This record gives sequence, structure tokens and C-alpha cells, in this order.
Amino acid sequence: MRFLRTILVLTLCGTGFHAQSAEIAGMQGLGDTRHHVVTSQVLEKRLHILVGLPEEYDPDGDTDYPTVYILDGGELYPLLSAYSGYLEAGKEAPPLILVGISYGTSDWQNGNDRGHDYTAPTDEREHWGGASQFQRFLSLELLPLIEGQYRARADRRVIFGQSLGGQYVLYTAQTRPDLFWGHIASNPALHRNLPLFLSMHPELPDKESHLFVGSASNDDPRFREPAVKWIEHWSHQDNVPWRLRVETLEGHNHFSAPPESFRRGIRWLFTD
Repeated sequence: MRFLRTILVLTLCGTGFHAQSAEIAGMQGLGDTRHHVVTSQVLEKRLHILVGLPEEYDPDGDTDYPTVYILDGGELYPLLSAYSGYLEAGKEAPPLILVGISYGTSDWQNGNDRGHDYTAPTDEREHWGGASQFQRFLSLELLPLIEGQYRARADRRVIFGQSLGGQYVLYTAQTRPDLFWGHIASNPALHRNLPLFLSMHPELPDKESHLFVGSASNDDPRFREPAVKWIEHWSHQDNVPWRLRVETLEGHNHFSAPPESFRRGIRWLFTD
């Protein structure tokens, strides 16, 4: 297993990378984690990017790895990083590069913009609707950064999101299904703009695309009911732009579901 957590701090600026490294023992479950501080010109804000590398990772080797981009990374990256190591040990997942995208805070007043960045427009919330701009950040800034710095497979990108992050996963799957090879939406929160998600039907992509949706049986009805309507609608459509897999997470609620959605989605993508 992993014996040391390494944090490498990198700042993206006009002149390139500046790095300062430190080693923290006692958190071996997080393995080799790199911390990038990225100032996005597209979003006009600073983000923390956590990159977890497989134990076998060799920057000078010839092996490239599937890469999972985790929304709400400040909370979900540490949870899923350690869990991913267990899944790999149990042969339920291949070695993966994990990329956590974090605002560095859970407080919207201090800069957590998930309510804007992860959402499509709605008449009910003026600050919603930044998903298209966040997609530009991913495609123009973050994906090139990760794939230029690490041995990340561009043909095996996966995005994972929970709640509003799950809404963003559906948004990018329904607008640019070719940007990610795999999409895992956990308890997607569509309670304020469901009609938009029932009407967005993208063109069939040239590349293979996959979409996994996990919905907790005990999710709050305001989230569960719109998610079920989305599932019922898209499960009966012809010529959808992805292979679609939907699973009910029995016994789970809104906050217990992310690890199980991650496990089932990764298993479906890479082993089933």
C-alpha cells in the first residue's frame, strides 16, 4: 500500500510553475498527492487542484493512466482518494490518477462558487448558470494542464460529481459528451431546472461516451423525484449520445451515496 503522502504545491502563472514541496507522514491512504494552486483566467478565480498518483506511477515511464476529475474536491477528494486505493487493491478499479477540484472553502461567502459553476440557468436562482463557463475552464485550462504535466490518458477522462456536482456531470454529458469518456453523476440535483435537462439532446459524438447515474433510494424527495424523472425520460430515448447505466443506491441518502456511486460507476466503466 501507500506509505507516504507527498504534497507538491504548484502555482500556475504567466511564467510557468513555481513549486514548494513538503512531506506529511501518517496519512498514507492519500498516497502521493500533488497540490496545484491555479488562477483561472476563464473563471477569474483561484482554485486548488489536488492530483493523486498511483503507487506505481513513473513520470519517465511509458504507462499512461485513466484520470478521474472530482468536483467538490476539497471534501470528496480525500474521501475518494483513500477509497480508490481500496478498490484497486480489491481489483474493482485499475490504477487511476485522481484530480480533485476545490475552492478551498465550503462557504460561498469566502469563494465557494459551486452554486454558480456547476449549474445550468434557472429562473429560480439568479446566481445559477455558470456551467458553460466552467466547461470552458476544464477544456481550455485544466485538462491541458493535467495532461501536459502528468501521464494522464486523454482518451480515458472521467468526471465525478455529487448533488450540484452531479447536475454539472449531466450538463457536460448533454452538451459536450466527447469531452469526457466517462461520466459519473451521484444524486444529481435537478430540482430547479429539470425541464432544461429533459430538452437538451446533443448530437452523437464521434468518440465513445459513457454515463452512469446513481440515485439514492432515501435521497431527499426534492432531489430524488426530479432525478427519477430524468432517468425515466432518458432511459426511453433513442440515439442517446452515451451508453447509459442507471442504478438505485438502496439504503443510501443524499450524503452517504458518493462513495457507492463512485464504486459502482468505476466498476461499470473499467471492469464490467
